[in-house]
Amino acid sequence: MSQSDTNYLDLFPAWLRSLGDDAEELGAIVSETAVPESPRQMIAGGLNYLFKSLDLIPDGIDDIGYLDDAFVLRVASELAVQEDLGDLGTEKLRTLNRLASDADAVREFLGKDFSRLSDYVKGLRKGAARGRSAADVIGNEATQAAFLSDVRGFGKSYQSPSFSREEKTLIKLRAFFDAKLPR
Repeated sequence: MSQSDTNYLDLFPAWLRSLGDDAEELGAIVSETAVPESPRQMIAGGLNYLFKSLDLIPDGIDDIGYLDDAFVLRVASELAVQEDLGDLGTEKLRTLNRLASDADAVREFLGKDFSRLSDYVKGLRKGAARGRSAADVIGNEATQAAFLSDVRGFGKSYQSPSFSREEKTLIKLRAFFDAKLPR
């Protein structure tokens, strides 16, 4: 096993443990009216993906299923920080930058498939989950309130799944992304 694979086996469980908190912290950015719509929509799209993922029938691969959510939130954060963030407060900016910098590990892990993931995450602005698009979340106060309530609910109830620290887990994760991402 390569040293980088060993590092992922240490890194990814930490991402699984923090997924609920990360979602809640990103949710707080969605409601920041001092931030332009575009980066907020990017974050809302990433969080919407989380709910789309949760609404699927459980497939027995919780660690991989939640890791793809963690990957999407990190890529959405990286894409958001590339835009004008307006007057985003220091603490929220720190959260966004932390998650965005983690996207480098996703990039390294996925290699050539990272661009497919990035393109997919960009498209999440147009998708919907639970009947609400990212634009709906940003543009409608009632929809945003319900969305943020769902994000907080997820964050509070989320329990990190076990993560098998074996090389085959990384192989399965790469295969999952290769099969799932549009070509």
